[in-house]
Amino acid sequence: MTQTTTNRAGRVNLSITAVVLVFLMAAGCAHRGPGPSAASAPAMSQEIALIEPTGEAADDYAIGAGDILEISVWKDDAMSRQVVVLPDGTITFPLVGRFTAAGKSVAQLKAEMEQAISRLVPEPDLTIIVQQVNSMVVYVIGKVNRPGHIPLNRNITVLQALSMAGGLNIFADQQNISIVRKGPDGTRIIPFNYRAVTIENRMEDNILLQRGDVIVVK
Repeated sequence: MTQTTTNRAGRVNLSITAVVLVFLMAAGCAHRGPGPSAASAPAMSQEIALIEPTGEAADDYAIGAGDILEISVWKDDAMSRQVVVLPDGTITFPLVGRFTAAGKSVAQLKAEMEQAISRLVPEPDLTIIVQQVNSMVVYVIGKVNRPGHIPLNRNITVLQALSMAGGLNIFADQQNISIVRKGPDGTRIIPFNYRAVTIENRMEDNILLQRGDVIVVK
């Protein structure tokens, strides 16, 4: 009788232990929550794709020498390629020849090239992407601490450019600085008096620089 009672008590204890283990396992799964599913993966990929930059410049961007253009013709991979705008401002495209690109907007170059390509491909759908902008620079030469070129990725004044070039050195003539600017009507020399701008507050002389400007510090 004693042995039978002991066996029954042991079975009851094992059953209680099993129930407790099952309860703990279920509680642990509920705490962790559902794992990642295949359905959630596309949403993550789509979010990453949305924040990737496209690299396209605006249609009114004026192309310059040194810029790298990717030109593609819809459904015609043989005519699609990447070209560099040469120092003379031109590019060469297969079968249709040479085009002047510098100074034109992306939209203008696109329209001109589509007209030429239409002789070979009916109703061509052309896409031009500025892959790399290399022409938006100004230059600082002469008696500054760090002469060289400065990327023109935002509006920059003469004072800002001189600061980015390390400032004037001790031998610079502060009242004899020039900005050399090339335009459609030729080359202009714009005088700049560093002392008048900084000490006399003649801020109207602190002009915004344009692509290709050369600041000469004597």
